[in-house]
Amino acid sequence: MLFCLTRRIIAVLFALLAGLMLCFAPWVQGRLNFDEAKVRQSIPHQYGAAGVRNAEKWLDLLTQLDGIPDLQLLRVVNDFWNTNVIGGEDITIWGRPDYWATPLESLTKRAGDCEDYVIGKYFTLLHAGIPASKLRLIYVRAQVGTSSIAHMVLGYYATPDAEPLLLDNLTSVIRPASQRPDLTPVFSFNSEGVYVAGAPASSVDKISNWRGLLEKMRREGFNP
Repeated sequence: MLFCLTRRIIAVLFALLAGLMLCFAPWVQGRLNFDEAKVRQSIPHQYGAAGVRNAEKWLDLLTQLDGIPDLQLLRVVNDFWNTNVIGGEDITIWGRPDYWATPLESLTKRAGDCEDYVIGKYFTLLHAGIPASKLRLIYVRAQVGTSSIAHMVLGYYATPDAEPLLLDNLTSVIRPASQRPDLTPVFSFNSEGVYVAGAPASSVDKISNWRGLLEKMRREGFNP
């Protein structure tokens, strides 16, 4: 069961994660690059005609995000993914117990689990110009009713030591970590490293699902 924590304690835990990120991750700019014409052309061949419309909605969105202030951008991206993907389990969607889908895979299936929502939001925000160092894929324990479940959310850090804002497929409202007492952070990562409170940052390459995800995205025509 999820250990009950006060909002203050939760905020401190997230602050510890943010502090480690400041110490070990450079505050650098990065984008998701891709050949738009090549990707659009490849979608029907890789995912069939049925998946084209949803995938193209995402590609259209990617061309419309430049210059939008960060907070507005977070809302737009969070709403897009929460609206266009239906929540499900990997075993039902992909026939596997644990599968990390690319954004195109999630959209052409119109289904995904918590990791897939976060992956889609992460790479959309990267393409919009938010640096990877401001974003963290955060594993948490979430209290849902009477159950404690493994879950993932996306954290946005306005500054290295800021309290993160959390983008979550369980709610359309983006809230600071201290206003999510139902979540207990476990560890976080991004394309620059893996972060666990009380430990030095380590290479994200040790996460095999992440390596596999990037390989699939490159085959789709992206340069993550």
